[in-house]
Amino acid sequence: MRIYTGSFLNRIVKYSISAILSSVILYGGFLMADDDVNKYTNVGNIGLTITNFGTIGHGFTLWPGQPSCEYPKASAIEHLFDGGLWIGGYKNGVIRVTTGAIDASSSNRGEGFEYTNAAGQTITQRSSLLTSPFYSPLAISHQDFICEYTDTNTNIGGQLIVNHNPLGLKVIQQSYCWNYPYADFFVIMRYRIINIGYRGDNSRIDSIYTGMWTDLVVRNTQITRPGGSTFYTKGGNGWDSLYNMGYEFDAAGDVGFTNSYIGVKFLGSTPFGRTMADTLPTGRNFVTWQFRNTVDPVYFAPQSDEGTPTQIGRYGKMKGYFTGTTQVNPTIISQIKQPSNRSVLVSGGPYTSLNYLDTLEVVFGIICAKKTGNDPQSWDSTIQRTELRSHADWCQKAYNGEDKNGNGRLDPGEDINGNNFLDRYLLPSPPNSPTTKIVNEESKVSVYWAANSERSIDPISLSQDFEGYRLYRTNAGADVELGGSLLSSFILNGDFDSINNIGNNTGFNYIKLTQPKTFPNDTNQYWYRFEYNNQLRGWQYVYALTAYDKGDSANNLESLESSLLANSFRLIPGSPSNEDESTPIGVYPNPYYGNAAWDGQQERERKIYFYNLPEQAEITIYTVAGDVVEKFTHDSRGYTGSDIQWFKTFADGTQIMSGGEHAWDLITKDDQAIATGLYIFTVKNNKTGFIKKGKFLIIK
Repeated sequence: MRIYTGSFLNRIVKYSISAILSSVILYGGFLMADDDVNKYTNVGNIGLTITNFGTIGHGFTLWPGQPSCEYPKASAIEHLFDGGLWIGGYKNGVIRVTTGAIDASSSNRGEGFEYTNAAGQTITQRSSLLTSPFYSPLAISHQDFICEYTDTNTNIGGQLIVNHNPLGLKVIQQSYCWNYPYADFFVIMRYRIINIGYRGDNSRIDSIYTGMWTDLVVRNTQITRPGGSTFYTKGGNGWDSLYNMGYEFDAAGDVGFTNSYIGVKFLGSTPFGRTMADTLPTGRNFVTWQFRNTVDPVYFAPQSDEGTPTQIGRYGKMKGYFTGTTQVNPTIISQIKQPSNRSVLVSGGPYTSLNYLDTLEVVFGIICAKKTGNDPQSWDSTIQRTELRSHADWCQKAYNGEDKNGNGRLDPGEDINGNNFLDRYLLPSPPNSPTTKIVNEESKVSVYWAANSERSIDPISLSQDFEGYRLYRTNAGADVELGGSLLSSFILNGDFDSINNIGNNTGFNYIKLTQPKTFPNDTNQYWYRFEYNNQLRGWQYVYALTAYDKGDSANNLESLESSLLANSFRLIPGSPSNEDESTPIGVYPNPYYGNAAWDGQQERERKIYFYNLPEQAEITIYTVAGDVVEKFTHDSRGYTGSDIQWFKTFADGTQIMSGGEHAWDLITKDDQAIATGLYIFTVKNNKTGFIKKGKFLIIK
């Protein structure tokens, strides 16, 4: 499925997913108000859109404001158009497949998007992080998204879902992600599938297969905007049978700016009910096909659930057949590494049967990783997949939990918490992130933190194993590097280690305060401080503070460190608010030369700063002839710079400004780029009415 850029309504007309993916859109004349599309994972290093109707990703309809599947965080490298859960089986001897999404055209409107949520059934968010506003003792991960939907409706908003034959299923969907550095690169999709019957037909469903269908695309959207067929035809694919994982990489698109993989992995399944105890399948299947292709003898897209004598359907694809009796083989592996526009389906089965009100649970992992080694980035080698495999291992460990040997049973020695139950999603954890306070001054940034990390207890070893702190910062200008990763931009500035014959034994004397520091309206006591001096005004820095533990030799774990991303702060040093009428105001850089060091690639990604502003002000810019070029207001109490494109592109909305500075993008009130010349400006203090004047020079 492909959606081209343009107005949102035009995209709705063009392709079917656009008509499904908005929470407040018109579909066939009916208002759809219960679809929830605005949730995406953001606690770790992967941003994946989750919906409450069986799809993942958003088909770039919400780009660039919301990621579809971005990795690394803030890199603009997207990995997924959309995807969805597939479930197929025999109902009364007839093959039926319910699909969350397919590569279908808009001529069929809702065809292939066959799950619907009940009225008011939006996504619930929970978190196991004590500091999260969504904290819940019921949470599994640092960010849970929970929803439910069924396949029992045959229309969406009054519009018929063409060719939809319900199996009679209810699905409880839960997604999990973490901010741990060893686990922040995957999202786990957990589906509890219940046979609820359909229109009084409570018969069982036989020979069940479940699958995750995805339309993967790995491109750098800073280099190439989503849209047009050529955007989607550059992906190479593969199947790693050792890891039950299909994957995609950029084979011919933005190579050099997209050195990453996305993998789709079948993690496992659990049957619940009277008839399914011994039906756990061993089969893990992979197929791929060319987008909407109906003529290729092998890589054709299925056109129906059951298929035809010459072309198998969706159910046959879920069984692992490309065509006839052909399954994945070395020839296919070699061919699909070449660039094309493909769908990927990873599935498992068969499960013998699912009786009325019985439940089947299946779990998939969406995994991202950087390529490794020195092979050309357009290739796909085993060495290049080293990190992808490592990340897949961690994803599998997260799913297995106490099940260390992965046999689906709780064996002797595996019951860590002693509850006689197999607990999954139980991960070793680093110390809690230090509670941190950042103080932004004109050329100095002070980092304060509390001692809460030192009281953390690891859930696996059950020990208080805090070891030390690490302090990181990005360099000025790191934020405008194309294809960059915030994590890879951090530079270690300080490592403060307990004195206990482990590590460097530096101690904490350099950073420990004699008395705790407190702040107004803040109940925390801050026992540590680190000062950064000579910070460059107007440049964006990101500061991060972590805590790490001793490691756990008994469980063969190295020292674990809390998340940099979860405890990072964006700051732009500069002048504080200034109400002194004698203090001059000004602009920097002045003169401004085109393509300043902090500018982005586009005309709208430029900026200059006004400084020494009062807390509330009105800024007016004039030509030397007295014509108004632009006028805007400044209010330091909520100002983040996000009104201009530079901060929309290179920040995330959390940035902390100094209070006395305001950025301007050199775009006039008539939406035109400012020309070379001398300009006059005034700053009016909105509290006192006092006006100051200044001038600046633009040279392009």
